[in-house]
Amino acid sequence: QLQLVESGGGSVQPGGSKRLSCAASGFTLAYYAIGWFRQAPGKAREGVSCLSSSGGTNYSDSVKGRFTISRDNAKNTVYLQMNSLKPEDTAVYYCAAGGSCHNLDYWGKGTLVTVSS
Repeated sequence: QLQLVESGGGSVQPGGSKRLSCAASGFTLAYYAIGWFRQAPGKAREGVSCLSSSGGTNYSDSVKGRFTISRDNAKNTVYLQMNSLKPEDTAVYYCAAGGSCHNLDYWGKGTLVTVSS
């Protein structure tokens, strides 16, 4: 069974850092594109970052320079390192996997990140 599980969420103060993990089971992440998305309360889901199977990355303008996506093939896990967090980064963060960054079929259940003083 293909499964993605996010972890690492929680509360953090503005300016702080968090690292989210997306662990896969039932398939090998290295062969897939992995995207991170987020949905803030009352807002639509938005794309945050994506890592293609070939290693290419992209970021939304709102997180560029602050967030970094990476993959550990040995652990079958993708990470989202989030620095200089702002209150507007508060959201449920989801990871998704698929054949490309424009075609992500498998989704995790999300992890909540709250940025507040």
